[in-house]
Amino acid sequence: MRVLRTLPVVAAAALVLSACAGTPSPETQLDAASGGDAFPVTIQHAFGETTIASKPERVATVAWSNQEVPLALGVVPVGMPEVTWGDDDGDGVLPWVEDKLEELGAETPVLFNEDDGLDYEAIADTNPDVILAGYSGLTEEEYETLSKIAPVVAYPEVAWGTSLEDMIRIDAKALGLSDEAEALIDELHGEIDAALEANAVIKDKKIVFSWIDPSDFSQIGFYTTLDTRPGFLKDLGLPVPEVVEQESAGTDSFYTSVSAEEADRFADVDIFVTYGDPGSDIVAQMQADPLLSKIPAIAAGHVVILPDATPLAASANPSPLSIGATIGDYFALFAAQAG
Repeated sequence: MRVLRTLPVVAAAALVLSACAGTPSPETQLDAASGGDAFPVTIQHAFGETTIASKPERVATVAWSNQEVPLALGVVPVGMPEVTWGDDDGDGVLPWVEDKLEELGAETPVLFNEDDGLDYEAIADTNPDVILAGYSGLTEEEYETLSKIAPVVAYPEVAWGTSLEDMIRIDAKALGLSDEAEALIDELHGEIDAALEANAVIKDKKIVFSWIDPSDFSQIGFYTTLDTRPGFLKDLGLPVPEVVEQESAGTDSFYTSVSAEEADRFADVDIFVTYGDPGSDIVAQMQADPLLSKIPAIAAGHVVILPDATPLAASANPSPLSIGATIGDYFALFAAQAG
């Protein structure tokens, strides 16, 4: 799990598919999907390269949202992370993943609990041919341990810094489904563009994706453009606040903070986004603070509070299946605070 609440993107744990009578097996679904990659395929990533000798028939995923790539392409994993942040009904599966499993006529895969780290034994028990972690924060030790179970697809460069498109491409390549991945990306871009046009007022707004600790206003924490939340908005062409640009250039981390005494660095921010209870008085508290109140967006109340631990908050990290389910509502929250 990524810390700092920083992970509302808290990873979900995955498990093996228990196929029932009449339910297509993962192998059947993989065979049914055409692919544009000839095996073996070699994938470059942060820890070197991984070669996958033949088309995988049993796919496991770890970390956050990687399971949505095969699912979006019609492939049911044998195992995937259990969601412990953003789940709406306590079953360990986000609603849009539940919907996709139902559409595919599949039961819930085995769910790996990642609260205390990767459950190697549970992952190994699913007997995977490949482990997808194109969007993750795997350590080298975790990568090496997982590699003893099956070939592992790790993140390309920066931990938790893989874009939506790159996650789809790197995970799909491991499945031999690169052509299908490009078609999926085009479809998602169409949905995103339509939602952005419907909320066009945000197109020129500078947005900070922050974590404001109600018990400590001495620091202003925020995500850098290496993180998928602000990175996604930047890729859409939205302008980036100066402080985010500056701090992103000097770090390889997805999250950073500055002293509230530097509040003037946030002068060009139009909208603050954070996690919390929309019914709380957090905005009033910030407006009453002698330092945070100097930030024009906070003084004007242009603050979006994503309801903590809800599917909508989880969808702030864009994923193949969440976009169709939430992107319109997500952008509408920003538009309501656009000023």
